[in-house]
Amino acid sequence: MKKTMVAATRVATGLLLASTLLAASPAMADGKRETIAPAFANAIPNIPGKSIIAAVVTYPPGGTSPAHHHAKSAFVTAYVLSGAIRSQVDDGPAKVFKAGESWSEAPGARHTVSENASKTEPASLLAIFVVDTTDTELTTFDQHTH
Repeated sequence: MKKTMVAATRVATGLLLASTLLAASPAMADGKRETIAPAFANAIPNIPGKSIIAAVVTYPPGGTSPAHHHAKSAFVTAYVLSGAIRSQVDDGPAKVFKAGESWSEAPGARHTVSENASKTEPASLLAIFVVDTTDTELTTFDQHTH
């Protein structure tokens, strides 16, 4: 039981670090950045060393995220809660996902485009990570964003 609590604490810490990293990005100054709200973080009891973490990402009209990648162990699924999100992963095509649609990112994938497809309406998504419990940095921004 104590081991599970330590794992959950690490997961929560990782989520907070990821949120802090996103909030500290230099692109924030233009007022078009996304906001991140932690949703949940739990160790997966039947998969030792793995955790599931989720956050709600909300984009203002015209909002965007810099190109980024997630922890090497992270399998990510994004589910659009409202509005429409334009997303491009690795060299795949950019695609617009509407409320109720989802996509996944394999471990090590580069998320090159993540933005609100609308210039007039907000949009939000639920990002769900299955990740090594010891990973503390869930999101790293690329040095060269486009």
